Amino acid sequence: MPITLAIHGGAGNITPAMMNKQQEAEYDAGLKAALDAGYDVLKGGGNAMDAVVAAIAVLENNPIFNAGRGSVFTKKGLHEMDAAIMDGRNLAAGAVAGVRNIKNPIKLAKDVLEHSGHVLLSGSGAAEFALSRGLEMATDDYFFNKLRYDQWVKIRDSDFTQLDHEGDNLKGAATNPDYKFGTVGAVACDEQGNLAAGTSTGGMTNKRYGRVGDSPIVGAGTYANNNTCAISCTGHGEFFLRAVVAHDVACLIEYKGLTLQQACDTVIKDKLVKMGGEGGLIAVNAGGDHCFSFNSAGMYRAVRDSKGYEEIAYYG
Repeated sequence: MPITLAIHGGAGNITPAMMNKQQEAEYDAGLKAALDAGYDVLKGGGNAMDAVVAAIAVLENNPIFNAGRGSVFTKKGLHEMDAAIMDGRNLAAGAVAGVRNIKNPIKLAKDVLEHSGHVLLSGSGAAEFALSRGLEMATDDYFFNKLRYDQWVKIRDSDFTQLDHEGDNLKGAATNPDYKFGTVGAVACDEQGNLAAGTSTGGMTNKRYGRVGDSPIVGAGTYANNNTCAISCTGHGEFFLRAVVAHDVACLIEYKGLTLQQACDTVIKDKLVKMGGEGGLIAVNAGGDHCFSFNSAGMYRAVRDSKGYEEIAYYG
């Protein structure tokens, strides 16, 4: 069976005008490192779940992405992270929301799937479970990032929230044309034809009230089913939640017989646009086909498969 790994590092107003050569080189290196880590698992005969975790952990450890180490600041000046993973073989899923000081939230999500008897753990309960599992923790200074901090300082005394870097097109938002939705994710098809999807995010800058987006919600930001596809989303989470984006794509394949690309584009470029939602997704199916679909200017993305195809891109 063909093997495929696709990853993303967020979508948004990503244009050549926004990126200098040094930034392009940083994103190239960051995406390639994650691609290498995940694909090595698949190439060695490993399963899709482990490949997804391996790829996302590398992205979480890289401060240029809004997940793990590069997570944005909340209203209280903290880092609250969300993550989810789903197994296409049996629809098993694990997710965490609002976790702090967990070095790799995606690894905690996988432990939730395998060892908790639950699907979604949040806040202090998720932290308690992480301690019981011996997950690697990190202090607040590990997550500190000067760029994210400066973004937060500009708006912390307001009621604005920011989606990583945000532009004028979203209501109640701080205005910065260099906005992007910095969630990270991976989807994989292993040599057994099994699928998996995972997503991890630091959420919104200056978010309040324990806000949770689409990333850790099964069917909204993350979904995998061997019969249809595996999907990881990035974008304005409130819209992806309301549109149940990831599951809707799978349904269009299952019930309407759409191809992977048709289903993804129907949801991202038609349904979501009509709602006013912005962002994108990555997807694979059990045949090893992949799909990138986004309605924003760009999306940090990469793919590699056993047919010899490889791509790293960010612009539309």
